[in-house]
Amino acid sequence: MTPKTTTRVDRWLWAVRLTKTRSDAAAACRGGHVRVNDRPAKPATPITPGDTVRARIGDRTRLVEVVRVIEKRVGAPEAALCLIDNSPPPPSRDPLQAPIARRERGAGRPTKRERRVLDQFRAGWE
Repeated sequence: MTPKTTTRVDRWLWAVRLTKTRSDAAAACRGGHVRVNDRPAKPATPITPGDTVRARIGDRTRLVEVVRVIEKRVGAPEAALCLIDNSPPPPSRDPLQAPIARRERGAGRPTKRERRVLDQFRAGWE
């Protein structure tokens, strides 16, 4: 059996575990979130080894190079061998960057003074 040299981009994105489902991969392609070799890709766009795929998955842009073409979903260690991930590192999750106003459980409703402080805090982040 000879290995395939080309496959659909939506099938490949699903097979190498960049998307959870194949329909999610197809929806990303139809929405314009996937580019193959810097060209917009439809779900049936063929990819071959050496192609560059840029996909906006969730809130992150993934930039991967196709090393091997697969059509069936495989385990994560084997899927990692099918691509070279050139994605920029994810943004840091610094707790000082975006503070979240939280109240202690059971503290009840905020007082008028606490509401004013919260409103001022929220206005500063808009």
